[in-house]
Amino acid sequence: MDWHGVFPAITTPFTRELALDERALARHVTWMVQRGARAIVPLGSLGEGNTLSFEEKLRAIDVCREAAGLIPVVPGIAALSTAEAVSLIRAAGKRGCAGAMVLPPYVYRGDERETLAHFDAVFGATPLPCMLYNNPLAYGTDVLPAQLAALAERHRNLVAVKESSADIRRITALRVLLAERLVLFVGVDDMILEGLDAGAVGWIAGLVNAFPSETVELFDLIGSGELDAARRLYAWFLPLLRLDTGPKFVQLIKLAQAEVGKGSEAVRPPRLPLVGEEREAALATIRAALATRRQAVR
Repeated sequence: MDWHGVFPAITTPFTRELALDERALARHVTWMVQRGARAIVPLGSLGEGNTLSFEEKLRAIDVCREAAGLIPVVPGIAALSTAEAVSLIRAAGKRGCAGAMVLPPYVYRGDERETLAHFDAVFGATPLPCMLYNNPLAYGTDVLPAQLAALAERHRNLVAVKESSADIRRITALRVLLAERLVLFVGVDDMILEGLDAGAVGWIAGLVNAFPSETVELFDLIGSGELDAARRLYAWFLPLLRLDTGPKFVQLIKLAQAEVGKGSEAVRPPRLPLVGEEREAALATIRAALATRRQAVR
């Protein structure tokens, strides 16, 4: 598959009873594809994968595969145990997924030896091309460039990295060390202009769930070197993109989806929908952006 472009890390829609809403999921995937997504990434952090049962994850993969058509589906692979992550990536391969985004284990924060052993086991369990998701702020484990190089040496199917350390210097370091071996993706929404300029070629995006056209346009403007236009759009987009960077990014992005009529605020506990001043402040940010949307978009 072509590891390049905007890959939406999609949210998981739920019914009022908080069951997996398969119809809404299919509609959402279709919308992402119609607006220029190059692949669909379900079951990640934004997809509330840690609240889904194994069977729900398989069903979500099936729904995404059917709705995406020829567009690749690259599910997030994460679990409490290495054994479950291995089972999930094998099941994803059997269900026709084109690749996988592999996360560290939930909850337990392993040391370097344990973290790399987990990735070794998961990459070694599948022929699927894989992206390693590095997010030390969220998961407490940091796979450094030299460690990535060692993993890439052992596993030819490790082809990409989603870098979410929020340190732009990390993109540069990875490019210097691994530019000929791994494809670099930005995993932090409010670092996309800087990340692409530093050498990344893909974006695992979050606010794309509510603003897909603007997300793809921004990516394309940067990639084509139209930097003045890109900076104007980026300046408009930044208050929204920063919704992706805090602990309640799932609630915030789902609120943005609801505000544009493309989803609901339903989240699974322990998350709860936003209320009070917190919700009003987020709505003010979203509505201010919507009010000036036409001025920002060509």
